[in-house]
Amino acid sequence: MLSASLIVDPAFRVGAVDPRIYGSFVEHLGRCVYTGIYEPGHPTADADGFRQDVLELVRGLDVPIVRYPGGNFVSAYNWEDGVGPAADRPTRIDLAWRSIETNQVGVDEFQRWAGRAGAETMMAVNLGTRGIDEARAFVEYCNHPSGTAWSDRRRANGASDPYGIKVWCLGNEMDGPWQIGHKTAFDYGRLAAEAGKAMRLVDPDIELVVSGSSHSRMPTFGTWERVTLTEAYDVVDHISMHGYYQQHGDDRDSFLASAVDTDRFIDAVVATADHVRAVGRHSKRLTIAFDEWNVWYQSRFAGQENLPIAEAPALIEDVYSVTDAVVVGNLLISLLRHADRVKIGCQAQLVNVIAPIMTAKGGPAWRQSIYHPYALTSRHGRGTVLRPEAKSPSHETAAHGEVPLLDAVAVLQDDDRSVALFAVNRDQHEPMTLDVDVRSLPHLVTGEHLAIADDDPDAVNDRDHPDRVAPRRLAAPKVDGGRLQLVLPPLSWNLIRLTTRD
Repeated sequence: MLSASLIVDPAFRVGAVDPRIYGSFVEHLGRCVYTGIYEPGHPTADADGFRQDVLELVRGLDVPIVRYPGGNFVSAYNWEDGVGPAADRPTRIDLAWRSIETNQVGVDEFQRWAGRAGAETMMAVNLGTRGIDEARAFVEYCNHPSGTAWSDRRRANGASDPYGIKVWCLGNEMDGPWQIGHKTAFDYGRLAAEAGKAMRLVDPDIELVVSGSSHSRMPTFGTWERVTLTEAYDVVDHISMHGYYQQHGDDRDSFLASAVDTDRFIDAVVATADHVRAVGRHSKRLTIAFDEWNVWYQSRFAGQENLPIAEAPALIEDVYSVTDAVVVGNLLISLLRHADRVKIGCQAQLVNVIAPIMTAKGGPAWRQSIYHPYALTSRHGRGTVLRPEAKSPSHETAAHGEVPLLDAVAVLQDDDRSVALFAVNRDQHEPMTLDVDVRSLPHLVTGEHLAIADDDPDAVNDRDHPDRVAPRRLAAPKVDGGRLQLVLPPLSWNLIRLTTRD
């Protein structure tokens, strides 16, 4: 059996967890909106057409913020098409995903849905085919109280109070040649700076997210961040990051270590942003919105150019295994480990499209395997992140070199009376004995141990077996003399909660 150890000490603090790190993403892509969150005529649909069974599962994730309406979709989207009487809204061809967009769900409907889900909206503006005027008008429509053309239009559409949307994305993945309106870093940086300036003149209290690289393998990565931020640093608050992972061939060891790449990616973006800060003599320090991340088997996707034009087609509906759930849980560990700089995270996407929640049109909704580490981390990973001192065996991976088999992070709850320890055993075959030293937290005595693990690492949940993969309750840990011992199953994600006796 493998053996590892951890020291957890409240003196070694990374930073407070911003709850928005547990955000998600709803894009007008595939069946995420239509037959996902919205399906008039469904047995559970409310008066606005939103599926209540889906809302219940979304609430179980405790999602604090949802990015909307894209994604690639936003770069050719006219937000005005989605407001006003539904019968009068135009039907368009969405060029990003080659879909028919009916515009039956727009900003007003989405705001009502988000309110019922208990989430704020992270709104994106189109800086692909449009620009400054569209962006400032959109903020005026959403956030200005009344007395102007756009705010009074919102009131006429049924929303007398402003939405007060705080976080706004300045376009999406503008470094990508696939993006409609793709730009150079300089051109995008100038446009983002001017659009952001106009948006802030409408509402000075908003937070702005500038688009970083689409992924760390982009040939312009690093240069894009440096040039864009040189132009827009003083206007924006966050820089975005996007990262998707999949297993390539039979190289499961590299896939299980995907969080190593995420750590390196975050460190590189932080270094570049701080370089621009130093060179430009800026006083503020930018933070990160990791506003697209997940496991996505892109090798299975036919490609946008090969898609027939259809209404709400089933696109990118990956089915997730135990292994995928372990990787997703490990990616959340990486985000927590950087809680001092990562302030917003959006798992992409929420329903049907590479999602923790799946639906059948006219039928049930169910949790995918990746739902569980997301929900448990969102629920229990609130407070202050501690940096544990770990000793772990390691092994060699083809993609990431030598990596530790144990990855872990601890979160001290806001009451300072309990700790949540999130840990992954990356070894595919061997259980791991974990010795945890919590002598610096003498009030901790007992707790619970939940794990995502299975004899079949390829097991999945589906319509007929919606609970095949679920958290397993293992032996409750007991603290003795400030220490406890656990056994982490092979290829597992684990939550260990330690509390006081009372």
